[in-house]
Amino acid sequence: MLKEFREFALRGSVVDLAVGVIIGAAFGKIVESLVGEVFMPVVGALTGGLDFSNYFVALSGRVTATTLAEAKKQGAVLAWGIFFTFVLNFLIIAWVMFFVARLMNRLKRLEAADPAAAPPPSRQEVLLTEIRDLLKSRPNQ
Repeated sequence: MLKEFREFALRGSVVDLAVGVIIGAAFGKIVESLVGEVFMPVVGALTGGLDFSNYFVALSGRVTATTLAEAKKQGAVLAWGIFFTFVLNFLIIAWVMFFVARLMNRLKRLEAADPAAAPPPSRQEVLLTEIRDLLKSRPNQ
């Protein structure tokens, strides 16, 4: 059973999946920072300094707070500002991944259209080719 597990764990697809998950998590943090630190402040500036993270709708009459954290303590709220931020985060991730995939496809097409030139034959191959050609040109004896 241990041997089977080792074969499974060391199979290429499992290792590739693990690497993909780790890189995906790191990339997710980069995009999260891009949204939170770059795009949302720009959106906030364009909308007059709005901070979407504190936008909510009170679902209870007892909620009188003006910040989301305090409102959650007072009762049920619909935090649509945070949802909007997550939707924007998703759209940015999808947009970035689209351009990454597009760039990778373009690079693959360029590589396929312009294959690397074959390396020149070695000195030994050149000599063997000359010997072969000389032997072919000799009359049969």
